[in-house]
Amino acid sequence: MSATPTAPSTVTFSSQYLLSVRFDDVGLDQAMALLAERDPAAPFVYIVTPNADHWIRLQRQPELLPLYEPAWLSLCDSRILQLLAGQRGVKLQVAPGSDLTQRLFDEVIQPDTPVTVIGATEEMVQQLRDKYGLQCLAHHNPPMGFIRNPDAVKACVDFILAHPSRFVLLCVGSPQQEKLAAAITASGQAVGIGLCVGASVEFVVGAKKRAPVWVQQAHLEWLHRLASEPRRLWKRYILEAPALVRLMMKVPRGGG
Repeated sequence: MSATPTAPSTVTFSSQYLLSVRFDDVGLDQAMALLAERDPAAPFVYIVTPNADHWIRLQRQPELLPLYEPAWLSLCDSRILQLLAGQRGVKLQVAPGSDLTQRLFDEVIQPDTPVTVIGATEEMVQQLRDKYGLQCLAHHNPPMGFIRNPDAVKACVDFILAHPSRFVLLCVGSPQQEKLAAAITASGQAVGIGLCVGASVEFVVGAKKRAPVWVQQAHLEWLHRLASEPRRLWKRYILEAPALVRLMMKVPRGGG
């Protein structure tokens, strides 16, 4: 099944669905163009970057799908997902959240651009300020498990409303960041673009290293990340691999 949503832009794009999860036919360059041209004062929208881990979770917890479907952009964050989907006749473009965040700081965000970061540590945020000379960067780091506390969620939303920004980086992990993005949208008062980008700030400031480009292009970045953080990622990359393959076999030829 496919759809043709129209972003608040002159650009239209198609979408593919993998077992009810939307992936927009938008590559990194086009995504950057869409972010760069959007009116900073326009009503709040958000971008999700589902990877293989997200996709598996959404099959097991379909109640989370309503967090992803209304997203302004849904960008494929996984080359493995792209590879496996291609074997089912579904062509996905990849626009990794880490690359999107890096290019946003390198190419679009200026020293006087208002930016809000939810999550990440104060040390990382200060490194962002120093690296890019950011003068209007607001930071709020909610407590662990905040998404289960309505008051803590409200505090995040109130902070964002009190610091109107062109870009709001939601760096609190999935599905917390998607739930928070939905809450910000529901306020009806926020502006800017929210990016559900997990640990991307850690890559931007160098706290974590991306795999070399050739490793990424060979669909082996997952192996690089596993070697870098084996205790945290072994379950995702080793135990979930069979589930990923099994679920992909359920995808109808051509998507759906």
